[in-house]
Amino acid sequence: MTICFFTHLVVPLRAKLQKIQEVATMPAVKPKKFLGQHFLTDLKVASNIADTVDACPQIPVLEVGPGMGVLTQYILKKDRAFKVVEIDRESVPYLQEHFPELGDNIIEADFLKMDLTKVFDGKPFVLTGNYPYNISSQIFFKMVEHKELIPCCTGMIQKEVAERMAAKPGSKTYGVLSVLIQAWYDVEYLFTVHENVFNPPPKVKSAVIRLTRNGKDSLGCDEALFRRIVKTVFTMRRKMMRNGMKQILGKDSPLLADPVFSLRPEQLSVEDFINLTNKVKEAL
Repeated sequence: MTICFFTHLVVPLRAKLQKIQEVATMPAVKPKKFLGQHFLTDLKVASNIADTVDACPQIPVLEVGPGMGVLTQYILKKDRAFKVVEIDRESVPYLQEHFPELGDNIIEADFLKMDLTKVFDGKPFVLTGNYPYNISSQIFFKMVEHKELIPCCTGMIQKEVAERMAAKPGSKTYGVLSVLIQAWYDVEYLFTVHENVFNPPPKVKSAVIRLTRNGKDSLGCDEALFRRIVKTVFTMRRKMMRNGMKQILGKDSPLLADPVFSLRPEQLSVEDFINLTNKVKEAL
């Protein structure tokens, strides 16, 4: 009885000590403002984020900006091909020391400058991470450029950016990011993360999202012109479409009489923008 009772006390105590030790290692790398680093310290939140990659099983995972590996430690348990890309020179040796099982799968590079076709030898992969706030939009635009390689993307970003990505037509947050991402991906806003689980705490809330390819191989329009139109009209989002489209069509174009140009850009769906692109292409 004495031995059983002692074991009963020791096992949960070890688990608690292990968790304390994991948290205690967090300050080893100093968060850098110029890199937009806010290190997540809540292990439960980290575990929940790691689980978002399960929606796209079996294929490899690439984590952007692992920092000190709070998310990395849970993805490693999923028995998937896994690599991390980190630009912070202080974080890289920390990861090498604390996660030797990663081996050569730690890439010291700027994600925005990487050739993604070489990461897993041209094979598709899940993109995930606690993305730096200052480049999150650029990360997602690069994802769209490589949509054939990235069928699923998950991770944590600034709440405001997540809301813009998931916004529907007619919403005040619906804009360029909404249209260009929703043209190719279904967007899920999964859950909100509060400021007090970060070091240092950001001034805004965060959110975890999941993007899944919608199956489109083509938009059925000139895609470069589609992007140009979307970006142009949303520079004047509170004005009628006619104002922005004069830059593309010219102020005397007969097409400007079309009723669609009396709407504001936030009123148009992705399909509306595709149809409009075909009209503009014909007029040009």
